[in-house]
Amino acid sequence: MNSNNYNSILQEIDEEHEQSTKDSLNVNSRVLIIDGLNTFIRAFSANPAINDDGVHVGGIIGFMKSVRYSISRLKPTRCIIVFDGKNGTKKRKKLYPEYKSQRKVRHRFNRNVDWSTSPVDEEYSMRMQLSRLIKYLDQLPISILSIDNIEADDVIAYISTTVLKDEKIIMSTDKDFLQLVDNNIKIWSPTKKILYDKDKIFEEYGIPSKNLLTFKILDGDKSDNINGIRGAGIKTIVKNIPQISENKKFDIKDLIYFIDKTSKKIKLFENIKNNYKLLKRNYLLMQLHNVDIGNHNKLKIQNVIHEKIPQLVKYKFSTMFIQDKLWSHIPNMETWITEFIRLDRFRYSNG
Repeated sequence: MNSNNYNSILQEIDEEHEQSTKDSLNVNSRVLIIDGLNTFIRAFSANPAINDDGVHVGGIIGFMKSVRYSISRLKPTRCIIVFDGKNGTKKRKKLYPEYKSQRKVRHRFNRNVDWSTSPVDEEYSMRMQLSRLIKYLDQLPISILSIDNIEADDVIAYISTTVLKDEKIIMSTDKDFLQLVDNNIKIWSPTKKILYDKDKIFEEYGIPSKNLLTFKILDGDKSDNINGIRGAGIKTIVKNIPQISENKKFDIKDLIYFIDKTSKKIKLFENIKNNYKLLKRNYLLMQLHNVDIGNHNKLKIQNVIHEKIPQLVKYKFSTMFIQDKLWSHIPNMETWITEFIRLDRFRYSNG
């Protein structure tokens, strides 16, 4: 058999395998759900990229590169990006006014950019880049969601636990999502480049994902300005409350019952007993298994998930790319956009 015939047979085998794989998947078989604002703020604050006019474009470039890399690495059949809705934190701020209070945009947020020589200030640049980014995303085969008065965390949790049934991968650096990990939900950390499944969570925390919420309630969350119980570090918790490490559900009710019944004189237990109100507050702020979304908004979310996915409009994306002079950061657009072309093909699969 000559080399041409051999290569032809190999190509046929590869094509048949690719087709059989595609036939076994539908558009919702492996969905990447991205925490939009989390990804954008990380990109804006860390990426110093400027275009040929000297304008900071790090938010746009960093976001698109991060999303493209994750799609290339994880090979989803679909991508959904969720942004916080207007007044999204209102409900949690009503419960706890200090919630996320330290997240206001401050001067010198991006320390790699000399804003003193920039034609616009930092906060204005952030708003403009986010607005322009949405226009770029509108040209890609990606579903975008933002519901007024609802945080992205709640929308993502509702989609992952209720709306979609097959494999879901949530992309975010927010550790609150780790509580959702089960057989069908994984968390992709774009900074650590780690895909968290149940085994990886237990390996890193020594606590099963089903009990991570209980740990977070005790520990608090500095990134959201939520204080926890004094002295409740992970090692202390695991040592004194071993049930939290067992492969059995141990929720806040189990925790309070255990603390009430124990006779051990331990400072941690005393601190927990004196702060039951704080535990309940933290539960309401952090839990993502039963999110507070009204039926009307649930229907809105379902409609976006089940409606036709936008198609790739390559020429509009390329036109914007040229207008914004981004070519020095993505020099080979034809190669770069291939992952979105692959994603676009899944739009024709039955959901």
